[in-house]
Amino acid sequence: MLPYGSLSLPVTLTDSEGEANDPNSDPRAGSSRPSRLSGPAARARPTPVSTDARLLAIATEHLTRLGPKRVTVVAVAAEAGMTHANVYRYFPSKDALLDAVAGRWLRDLETELAGIADAPDPADDKIERFISALANAQSEMLTREPNLFAVHLDATVASRPIARRHRVRLRALVERVVEEGIGTGVFAARDRERAIAVIFDASYRFTHPVAIQHDADVPRDLLDARLGAVIQSIQRALRTGTF
Repeated sequence: MLPYGSLSLPVTLTDSEGEANDPNSDPRAGSSRPSRLSGPAARARPTPVSTDARLLAIATEHLTRLGPKRVTVVAVAAEAGMTHANVYRYFPSKDALLDAVAGRWLRDLETELAGIADAPDPADDKIERFISALANAQSEMLTREPNLFAVHLDATVASRPIARRHRVRLRALVERVVEEGIGTGVFAARDRERAIAVIFDASYRFTHPVAIQHDADVPRDLLDARLGAVIQSIQRALRTGTF
């Protein structure tokens, strides 16, 4: 996720700062107070969870249990111990909150895909791995986390910011592989834009959430066979430049 930024919690006084501001404190009584932790013990203290991270954790649990339509900002706020108006300081709408939940999953996927794009494999092998990973990740999400997939699908259809950013990042990664393939002579294509279009257009049925939802009832082995044939066609087109 992405760009709703973490807002820091209000600053609180430390023990020493509180005493410095207390006119009734007795500096001679310091030996009776518990000593403050230092060294390894201090480093072992758990890091406080930021407010937006806590809201996302609650929203994730509500989404998994209730589905996107039944999630409410009021219920998330109540569990977080704040007013729903305060939640809007971190996420301006319910869609923004749920998109932030889906965005964490998208970031993980983008990291995996970036690893493929940056791997030392030949560009044509990277294209196969990239398309397969993108298709399989979304199919598995639909099966294992249908409510999260529903948010991803809705954000894509509505072209909300989280979906637009995801598309931009996918394109940048594919462009990187295409440029490498052209530069190394693995791809005969000389028109980078047409090569990128071929990859996305040909793989649409297996990589776009709308098409994935449409094929939800198609047997997985059949989809895998079709995806394999499409990937081979894409590789052949890129190697020969025939598109």
